Amino acid sequence: MPNVKQLTTEELEAGLGEIRQSPEDNGLLELIVARPQKGERDVIEEGQLDLELGLVGDNWKTRGSGLTEDRSAHPGMQLTIMNSRAIALIAHTRDRWQLAGDQLYVDLDISPGNLPPGTKLSIGSAVVEVTDAPHTGCKQFVERFGMDAMKWVNSPEGKDLNLRGINTRVTQAGTIRVDDEAKKLPV
Repeated sequence: MPNVKQLTTEELEAGLGEIRQSPEDNGLLELIVARPQKGERDVIEEGQLDLELGLVGDNWKTRGSGLTEDRSAHPGMQLTIMNSRAIALIAHTRDRWQLAGDQLYVDLDISPGNLPPGTKLSIGSAVVEVTDAPHTGCKQFVERFGMDAMKWVNSPEGKDLNLRGINTRVTQAGTIRVDDEAKKLPV
C-alpha cells in the first residue's frame, strides 16, 4: 500500500462542519463494498441484501465473530454503514474508502440522535435496522488511517456522530444500487 498522509486530530476536527451537514432523513448510497475474503474488497455497483447472508458475496456469515459464544456471525453486526463525508475526510481519496472495511457508505446523518437503535432505513428495495452493537475501529483501521483517526472516531464527539459507523441487520431483502436513496423510515 502506498504511503498516504494520515491526518492529525486538528485536521480531522476541521472537517466536522461538513460532516454535520449530512442529510437527516433522505441520503444517498455512495459506495457498496463486499468483502469476499479477509483483506479483499470488491467495489460493486449493485448488491443483494439477504436476511440470512447480509450482503450477498460478503464474508460476514462465514467469518463469524469473537463476540458470540459459538463464534458464529453476530446477528447485530450483519451490515456496517459509514458516513460518506467522514470517510472522505479520513481516507483523502475515494479509492481508499473501502479500506475502512464497511459495506455501505451513505451521505446521511448516522448519529445515534438521528438513527438510534431500532431505526429502519430503506435502501433500494431493501430495509435495514440499526442495532445497538457498537462499531469501533480496529488495528487495520489504525494501520490504514492512523492513530489520530482512530482516537478521533472513538472520541466522545466521534461517538456522538457515529463517525466510525453503525451496525445494522437486514429486515427486508432486496436490491441496492449506488445512488439509491437511503431513507429513514418513520417509527
